[in-house]
Amino acid sequence: MKILVMGGTRFVGKSLVGKLLSKNHDIDIFTRGNKSNPEKTNLIKGDRNNSEDIVKLRNKKYDVVYDISGRELEQTKLLIGNLDNSFQRYIYVSSAGVYKDNFELPLSEEDPIDPNSRHKGKFETENWLINQKIPFTSFRPTYIYGPGNYNKIENWFFERLFTKKSIPIPGDGSLITQLGHVSDLTDVMIRCMNFENSKNNIYNCSGEKGVTIKGLIYFCANVLGLNKNEISLRTFDYQKLDPKSRKGFPIRLNHYQTDISKIKRDLEWAPTFDLLNGLRDSFVKDFNNKKSEEFDENSDHILFDS
Repeated sequence: MKILVMGGTRFVGKSLVGKLLSKNHDIDIFTRGNKSNPEKTNLIKGDRNNSEDIVKLRNKKYDVVYDISGRELEQTKLLIGNLDNSFQRYIYVSSAGVYKDNFELPLSEEDPIDPNSRHKGKFETENWLINQKIPFTSFRPTYIYGPGNYNKIENWFFERLFTKKSIPIPGDGSLITQLGHVSDLTDVMIRCMNFENSKNNIYNCSGEKGVTIKGLIYFCANVLGLNKNEISLRTFDYQKLDPKSRKGFPIRLNHYQTDISKIKRDLEWAPTFDLLNGLRDSFVKDFNNKKSEEFDENSDHILFDS
């Protein structure tokens, strides 16, 4: 197939493109060109927010469009407005961050949306795709982790455990969160093309289970070969934090878990990685190669000084 990938040189895009190449697809990657383009792909260099760059795609024909970099509705409108409209599927990476906080977990695809979410552009994009009757499939991951992760998720914990064997923890660490491995996400992004019922559908996509933050820390310690007695947990009062200070911790400070039963049923799919093995994969293939790099541990003071 002839495939367009919007953002295909980092993390999710890199994982996706590698798998598509192994299936001998013909791939165009539209990116700003800040990272080297994978071999056997065609680079179309440009900024997707710039209409003068997007016209490079005008009337190009693709069988499938993978949109990894889209955050706002206008970006999708601009893109689709310049493409030939004969593509079979527009596959979009949304976010489980669109959901409103709820007393009941896990969150399903039918649960209320937070209109003030910083991810609201993704929900608006999904609605527009539905209303325009554009053939699409949208995935709502929670926290994506794995090799090549440029967001400080698992590496935030690895850094502190590796250097200091000490780590900040919100309250007693009982808040529940959820991570999904990048390879599982990109597997199912490709797999959905084989299932007609995935067309015009939205799916939560993450790991099988939720995990408490304390549990996540202990899993990360396990990967580093540390036991519970070798690390120090430094409690901070997350409920009194200034909203801006919450960015000092890598994951949201409330319960956050989604139901993935719909994607398992419709796409006959299940995650390959459990959390412990996924963290090991990330450590061995990524963090282990750069663990000598320094990090700014002084930033942790905002968690304790608010």
